[in-house]
Amino acid sequence: MSQQHYAASEKFCKRMNNFYRSLQAIVALGLTWALGPQATFAQEAPLPKTMRMVIPFAPGASNDVFGRALAQRLGPRIGANIVVENKPGAGGAIGAADVVRSAPDGSTLLFTSSAIATNAAIQRNLPYDPLSDVAPVALVARSGLILVVNNDTPYKTVPQLLQAMRDPNNRISYGSSGVGSVNHVATELLHSMAGTSAQHVAYKGISAVMVDLLGGRLQVLLSTVASARGQLQAGQLRPLAVSSLTRSKFNPELPPIADFVPGYSAEVWWGVFVTGKTPRSMIDRLNSEIRAVTMIPEMQELFAREAAESSPLTASQFRDHFVAEVGVWRKVANERKISAD
Repeated sequence: MSQQHYAASEKFCKRMNNFYRSLQAIVALGLTWALGPQATFAQEAPLPKTMRMVIPFAPGASNDVFGRALAQRLGPRIGANIVVENKPGAGGAIGAADVVRSAPDGSTLLFTSSAIATNAAIQRNLPYDPLSDVAPVALVARSGLILVVNNDTPYKTVPQLLQAMRDPNNRISYGSSGVGSVNHVATELLHSMAGTSAQHVAYKGISAVMVDLLGGRLQVLLSTVASARGQLQAGQLRPLAVSSLTRSKFNPELPPIADFVPGYSAEVWWGVFVTGKTPRSMIDRLNSEIRAVTMIPEMQELFAREAAESSPLTASQFRDHFVAEVGVWRKVANERKISAD
């Protein structure tokens, strides 16, 4: 091949290479344009502009306070109008059933407490399957419990109380806000792990429990910190320990019960659920947005007033936590013969 022909051939190859590179760029741009909206849809998981947040408890308590505060801040963040509805009854089961029946489009949220896990353990005839008909979205906040005794009792430490409750002839009574409440199942878990016993007295609400605890008709209570705060500040009850695995920043002077009963822990938590067939992309989007809201200083301050902290769990991690907790409470309910039916 002559030098002239070689040069011409080289120019032709360069032009063809440039052409193919340009063609590849055009094809790539076309694919980006064609797939871009779908990719954006999957990533952003658009949410409805009008939503309901069902709170399955009466107005005024921590469920209602936390839920309304979350809705107020979540709505503007995701560009939605969130209407809060209280649907109390059956320990939260009525409101949960309403959400289960809703369309799986993210338009109906359930803001509830750990009662949804204890209900799954003690109510055998729930109108929904708690492990498949509802989908955990975000664990909003969590709080340990505090073990308190009446001031007139002789118990100054957890070991003293445990020793007394190991006496098969003991006359110790403890209260709860109802069969299957966190006070109830958390105390029965302690009995199961520590080899203790005490007479359970169920009430309709924590206020009545406090009245009888102060009056000496009850001796022991595993309470939320918020429920016992007033009596503790007034010196009317004696705190012995907390139910978290480690010391609480809200009561750092108190040891964990786990120091004396290894592995023991119990907590109350608040979280968001949706109906079970809701798309995973929508659940993950809601989880991300809710977690961002819980980090707002005003929300952190609100949680702290209930001795609670926000949680960083993803939707998948929350589901694992929920499934594990249902398993724990079902085991306790079977062993201790707890049933609401």
